[in-house]
Amino acid sequence: MRLVSLLPSATEIVYALGLGDDLVGVTFECDEPPAARREKTVVVGGRDTKGMAPGEIDAYVRAQFAAGADLYTLHAGALAALAPDLILTQDLCRVCALPSGHVEDALEHLGCRADVLSLDPHTLEDVLGTVRAVGERAGVPERAEALIAGLRARLRAVAQRLAGRPRPRVLVVEWVDPPFCAGHWVPDLVAAAGGAPVAARPGQRSVPTDWAAMVAARPDIVVVAPCGYHLDGAAEQAAVVAPRFPGAQVWAIDGDSLIVRPGPRLVDGVEALAEVIHPRHAAPTGGARSSPSPYMALIAAGSAAHQG
Repeated sequence: MRLVSLLPSATEIVYALGLGDDLVGVTFECDEPPAARREKTVVVGGRDTKGMAPGEIDAYVRAQFAAGADLYTLHAGALAALAPDLILTQDLCRVCALPSGHVEDALEHLGCRADVLSLDPHTLEDVLGTVRAVGERAGVPERAEALIAGLRARLRAVAQRLAGRPRPRVLVVEWVDPPFCAGHWVPDLVAAAGGAPVAARPGQRSVPTDWAAMVAARPDIVVVAPCGYHLDGAAEQAAVVAPRFPGAQVWAIDGDSLIVRPGPRLVDGVEALAEVIHPRHAAPTGGARSSPSPYMALIAAGSAAHQG
C-alpha cells in the first residue's frame, strides 16, 4: 500500500507500525524520524517560521486567516504523481496541518483515486484510537493492537509507581505570546503523570488566555511546551515566563517531541512529565534519573520546595 502523510503525528504512527517503506509522501514538518523528510517526497509546504518570535508567528497566522489564505500549500501535482492508496490528514487544527477538505477537493480536481483518513483526536484515549484506525486502514490491525497494548502497559506502569501520591497543580503553557492554556489531550498527559491540570481545557481546543488567569490558578509546576518548538526554543520562552511564577518550578519541555503531536510519543511525554512532577518516584528503577532527559530542562526552582 502506498501511503501519504499530511501531518507529522501521522508520519510517526506510520513508522511505529513498521510501514515506513510504504510511505511515499510527507509534509515539510515531518521531522521524526529524520529519514521521513529526507527520503520521501514532500507534498505539503509552508512558511519557515524559524527566527520568528511567538508573537510574530501568532500575528502571521491571524493575518492569513483574516485574508482567507491557507498556512500550507498542497503540491497537488506531486501528490497525484505518487498515486497513493491512503492519505492521512486531519481537521483538528488549521494551524497544525492542511484540512482534509482541501485534500479531497484537490484529488477530485486531479481525478486521483485515494482513500482519505482524517485523524482528529481530542483526548489521549482518542490518540490511541487513531493508531488503531491507521493500522486497520493500512491493513496491519494486529500491529496496531500490539503497539497500543505496549503503550497502555507503559501508562499502567507510571500509574502504579505513582499510586497514592499527592497531585501537584500543573500548568502547561502551549504558547506564550499570547498565552494559550493546555487543551485537547495535554491535560490527560498531566493527569496520567500524577498531576492535577489547572487552567486547562481537557478534550477541548486550546484557547488564548492571560497571564493573570494562569497565575491565579496557583500552579506548583509550570511546564512551557510551545507547539512547533523543540527544547531550545521552549527553554528560551520558559526563561521569559519564569518570573511570572516565583513560587513554582518552571520547566521547559520539547513540545513537538513529547506533548503536542498526537502520536505514540505522547506516552514518552507522560513518562517525562511524571519525572518532572514526581522526581523521586517516577523513574522505572525507583528514584530520579542519574542524568536529565534530553527533552526537558528545569528553568526555575521556585521558592516553594517540591519533593514529588
